[in-house]
Amino acid sequence: MKIERLAYGKINLGLDVTGRRDDGYHIVRMIMQNVDIYDTLTFEDNETGEIVLTASSDKIPTDGSNLICKVARQLQEEYGVTKGANIHLVKRIPVAAGMAGGSTDGAAAYVALNELWGLGLDKKRLCELAVKLGADIPYCIMGGTALAEGIGEELTTISDMPACNIVVAKPNIDVSTGWVYKELDSKEIESHPDIDGIRKAIEAGDLKGMCDLIGNVLEPVTASKYEEIGKLEALLTEAGAIGAFMTGSGPTVFGIFDDAGLAKKGYDSLCKSGMELQVFLSGPINPN
Repeated sequence: MKIERLAYGKINLGLDVTGRRDDGYHIVRMIMQNVDIYDTLTFEDNETGEIVLTASSDKIPTDGSNLICKVARQLQEEYGVTKGANIHLVKRIPVAAGMAGGSTDGAAAYVALNELWGLGLDKKRLCELAVKLGADIPYCIMGGTALAEGIGEELTTISDMPACNIVVAKPNIDVSTGWVYKELDSKEIESHPDIDGIRKAIEAGDLKGMCDLIGNVLEPVTASKYEEIGKLEALLTEAGAIGAFMTGSGPTVFGIFDDAGLAKKGYDSLCKSGMELQVFLSGPINPN
């Protein structure tokens, strides 16, 4: 039996941090959205019990440290699975980009292995297992447009994001999520995004109203150290984006366009900028 899954990346249409738990996890309120940028994973069962992972890039670890392998081992141990799996990952989502690239691969593994090994688990149970390995994985299992609360695992599905074009750009820099949150903790957050207002705008189909409210409390931290973020947002805005923002802890930036021609202009502008970038012409998607 062979199963193929597409694992979609995400952007944050709003990201707020409202506190911190005793275990160190931050309490968040976020609007999450899948975009049409994806990894492809194929799964085949084997009788050896081994989890064999291969990848299209030698930059991707394929040993037990990879989240895909951790998911497989967790399911084997939890449900006494004696079969193994041969898994191949074709990586397209930028790595360490604030787009949940690792989490979405892990989510694909939960869904595919559940089917491959005939476990019969529903999405609620998969999410309960998933949060033990990563706070973003439950959202990646559910997908679409969602309000995420708690540490990211309390999910409320909301209306699909209004149709638009999205240009996504990841500069060739690495940002430590741990460093970003540590810096955030060291100072008072000056401005909190209106997460409820963003949700209302989405549900009203008001793309411009949504963009007027989008905010990310992590952006001032990351952008203060990496000038590329501000430069990318300026280029996208100059090209006609109705909003340009950083996703997650960065460094990836996305621009939202209500015109396909202007989106192509923005894409071309970034490609010709002379900056070392991974650039995508994409849009919102609900995989469900």
